[in-house]
Amino acid sequence: MPDVPVIRGLTPEIARGSDPADLTDRVARVFADSGTLAQALPTFESRPAQREMAEAVAGTLQNGGVLLVEAGTGTGKTLAYLVPAILSGERVLVSTGTKTLQEQIFFKDLAILREALGVPFTATCMKGRGNYLCLHRFESFRESANSGTARLFGESASQIFLPIIEQWSTATETGDRAEITDLPEDLPFWGEIAATSENCIGTECPRYTDCFVTRMRTRAAESSLVVVNHHLLCADAAVRQCAYGEVIPECRYAIVDEAHQLEDVATQYFGVSVSSYRFDELARDAERLIAAGVAGAQGGDLNAVLERMRERAHDFFRMVGSAKAEPHIRQQGAENRLRLSAAMLEPYYEDAALLMGSLDLLESTAALIKPPLPDPERPRESTKLDLAGLAQRAGELRDELRFVLKAGERGYVYFLETRGRGVFLRAAPINVSNILRDVLFDRMKSTVLTSATLTVEGSFDYIRSRLGLDRSSATRFLKLASEFDYQRQAILYLPRRMPDPRSVDFTAAAGREIINILEASRGRAFVLFTSYAALRAIQVIAEVELPYPILVQGSAPRSALLEQFRTTPNAVLLATSSFWQGVDVMGEALSCVIIDKLPFASPGDPITAARIEAITERGGQPFGDYQVPLAILALLQGLGRLIRHRDDRGVLAVLDPRLQTMGYGRRFLASLPPALITREIADIRRFFGEK
Repeated sequence: MPDVPVIRGLTPEIARGSDPADLTDRVARVFADSGTLAQALPTFESRPAQREMAEAVAGTLQNGGVLLVEAGTGTGKTLAYLVPAILSGERVLVSTGTKTLQEQIFFKDLAILREALGVPFTATCMKGRGNYLCLHRFESFRESANSGTARLFGESASQIFLPIIEQWSTATETGDRAEITDLPEDLPFWGEIAATSENCIGTECPRYTDCFVTRMRTRAAESSLVVVNHHLLCADAAVRQCAYGEVIPECRYAIVDEAHQLEDVATQYFGVSVSSYRFDELARDAERLIAAGVAGAQGGDLNAVLERMRERAHDFFRMVGSAKAEPHIRQQGAENRLRLSAAMLEPYYEDAALLMGSLDLLESTAALIKPPLPDPERPRESTKLDLAGLAQRAGELRDELRFVLKAGERGYVYFLETRGRGVFLRAAPINVSNILRDVLFDRMKSTVLTSATLTVEGSFDYIRSRLGLDRSSATRFLKLASEFDYQRQAILYLPRRMPDPRSVDFTAAAGREIINILEASRGRAFVLFTSYAALRAIQVIAEVELPYPILVQGSAPRSALLEQFRTTPNAVLLATSSFWQGVDVMGEALSCVIIDKLPFASPGDPITAARIEAITERGGQPFGDYQVPLAILALLQGLGRLIRHRDDRGVLAVLDPRLQTMGYGRRFLASLPPALITREIADIRRFFGEK
């Protein structure tokens, strides 16, 4: 975004901000009843909670330290942190939990504030490297199209989408695939041409100067605001620790929105993952180099080594993927997880040794190949770099496979995961608090973490311990109630009698309750499940019993399902965990949210089990200290889908009887929005019958 001159909005004194000591005062004036935003935006309403948050953010940016802010839905927290960030005059890193919020901030909120504040500032939106086209890899892939390699991904690769991407690549300024609106989310060959860090050769690349990632990094280094998401934030920090490929410029001020997601994302990116897919990708890249003549007369030797690696990878992952045991397995969508130990992996050492040997040979063969004489159509420098990159990837894959197979590093949990046809060996950190403190909080002068759900029973103790903030004396806390009137806008329905959720009778009883609730709400509902098995069982009942359109997660891309739900009268969406957060549907289209069970993480999940053990070893109480708080925050996120605006009205329903029968149920109820509670379906009918 280009800088714009000050046209209107802030008074010269506020716009200049010559004295940083008055940042809090300047922010207060912006949010005042007759302040800058009220004058510039006809729909702006001054909210005390929003003003209080904005002033607290300003104080933290000015004085340093860490601020945790729970800002209830409707507070207007996005503007509450963006205004101080803009007026601070510092480069501020803003990280969001989803690309949806990231794009809303960049394309909508910042545009509004640029016009309203009249303060010149620049901003850059940075997504994960996999969203951007790699010019170097695209050239190589395009060359292979004629040889038939590209057609491995389907006829559409060479006949439809390849020409579209080629034309777009010459006109785009950002290289962000989101600009091509008709590009399928699951385009088979996008991974072959994306600018991922694994394939990046950095400053050695012949297209480094005009690389979209390089240009994005340059823009960000010159920007006032750098808007990223948690996946990029953690992936970038992980890469920064050990290799080239980081893209986020140095920032000393950070604002982390949707901070409740940070632990899960960090767990994913600060671990190690070796999969059958990575071997397939390595083999395809090597085949493309051979087909393009990069290896010259030695192409046959490289191909022979490659075939050996393929065979051994196939044998190894087939053996590991069919492991027989009595595992603690969690079913999550199409994912199966099996916790591993060194003893469990020992039977596969021989196959693994053969596979690592083939990677050794691939690394050395690719490194020793002498490229053919320069070709005017393909500079010799590029062929050298392609081979060097291939050798480097083979070596890294070997080292990571060795690390996972040892399964002995204290502080990690090791597990096997199968997803579709893919087999993954993973090592994940059990506790990311020290990592986050080292790579994020300690690097910043000021950090603000915010979300609508950070507290459990009004306390920040759980989130601060999980994120490594429990020892920091410079940490401050602010809890702001929602601006919504839940006693007027919502009711909470808790069935009078339900079987234990672990019994065989629960699904049938839940089905009857769901049908009764949906009849009273006339559809217009999300029904959120903790498992796919429960979703499928209720789907059968709902499709027979209800006259309303039934939409089911997995039947279409998430964005398409949401759009269909918004535009289809009386629709009902059946979904699992991916719809529990980051989804906004305002108005009558969503008038009811039903949750079948309290969303406890399965104690059989490898990561959850390892964390329970770690808490027990420290003398803690894992159920009360970890499992209950985690489930409360997840439940709050699910129920938070309902009321998104002051005019929204609706019913929250939780069918799990433990909310009323177990002692810990009081902890859940104490954390829920202050809606009126009913146990009668008739009250739901009356609620929707009111004008």
